[in-house]
Amino acid sequence: MTQTTYEYQDVEGGSPIKMWTRGVPVDDKAREQLTKAAKMPFIFKHVAAMPDVHVGIGATVGSVIPTKGAVIPAAVGVDIGCGMMAARTSLMASDLPDNLAGIRSAIEAAVPHGRSSGRGGRDKGSWGDPPPAVVDAWARLAQRFGQIVAKYPRLKNTNNLVHLGTLGTGNHFIELCLDTEQRVWVMLHSGSRGVGNAIGTFFIELAKQDMRKWHINLPDQDLAYFPEGTDHFDDYVEAVEWAQDFAALNRRVMMTHVLDALRKQIAKPFDAECEAVNCHHNYVTREHHFGENVLVTRKGAVRAAKGTMGIIPGSMGAKSFIVRGLGNAESFDSCSHGAGRVMSRTQAKKLVSLDEHIADTAGVECRKDEGVIDETPKAYKPIEAVMAAQADLVEIVHTLKQVVCVKG
Repeated sequence: MTQTTYEYQDVEGGSPIKMWTRGVPVDDKAREQLTKAAKMPFIFKHVAAMPDVHVGIGATVGSVIPTKGAVIPAAVGVDIGCGMMAARTSLMASDLPDNLAGIRSAIEAAVPHGRSSGRGGRDKGSWGDPPPAVVDAWARLAQRFGQIVAKYPRLKNTNNLVHLGTLGTGNHFIELCLDTEQRVWVMLHSGSRGVGNAIGTFFIELAKQDMRKWHINLPDQDLAYFPEGTDHFDDYVEAVEWAQDFAALNRRVMMTHVLDALRKQIAKPFDAECEAVNCHHNYVTREHHFGENVLVTRKGAVRAAKGTMGIIPGSMGAKSFIVRGLGNAESFDSCSHGAGRVMSRTQAKKLVSLDEHIADTAGVECRKDEGVIDETPKAYKPIEAVMAAQADLVEIVHTLKQVVCVKG
């Protein structure tokens, strides 16, 4: 049996915390946030923390929160279904042009993102006129969305269709990567965009209203919950599952557009069906653990059941990994979703110079301006240490290094 690498922390008046954090820094505020979550009475067994753990809005990023009889909307957050997709192409590094700027520009033109302009009025990262492929994809989601909107009409006028197949902003990205055998991969990171944000924001506030109505005192207002058996619980689960499906489809649509853009830049015919992975890392789902059916909320964590493939990206100047889950029961079959921050966005902008950012992203065709310093490599934990801390959660199948990075 593989030796476990987690640290155990008792929580007075609550469930314990198991942390896969040996060799990586953990902020005291993250520990405090985890402790508050562990004190909720419906936690099942324990809370698990992954090595990329850091303070988050609503709940700790890098946490796995199993519950019985309740769900915490803010633990999922507003970027519902945020996750990764990666596809290996039949291309080799030698098939790429020496200057990759044209490929980066082609991807930026093909996929609406936070920096694009002239699309959809004020929302520059949306489709002004969604192409037929996007409209066709939306048809798979429209009926269920209509059922949600019938109950909650305020969710109708959200960025739904116009955000399908778009990247977003912040830490969302599209990358062209090479593995150790010099094979070309496309990797991207995005979620449920505007409509998911609207759904998350609405139900988080609704849960807080319910807590006030029932006079329930919480260690943190962000831990407001819906008890199972209530209409709001059922409605939230319906809406969040839809948003998670939107997110997965959003990534597939984007991947199609990125591959089409590459085919216009690279003369050699290629396919991208060699290997593909599409996984959430901000979501809630029903799973079976320790003999019981429970809800598992992964806030910045990836499912790593035995044999399940996942993606763990580093920062925009570091390695990324395609992994296979080892099925560690104590982690609720989970692993990290990335490297994890050591600096807030504000801290990074204050502490990291543009020259440092340029040096740390040498060899990558990407933005090298003040606007992305909050995503600079120094803002994140070393990915090698993060991977070492979860050696009993996943095995590395492919190691990737990006050569093109498009940031929202």
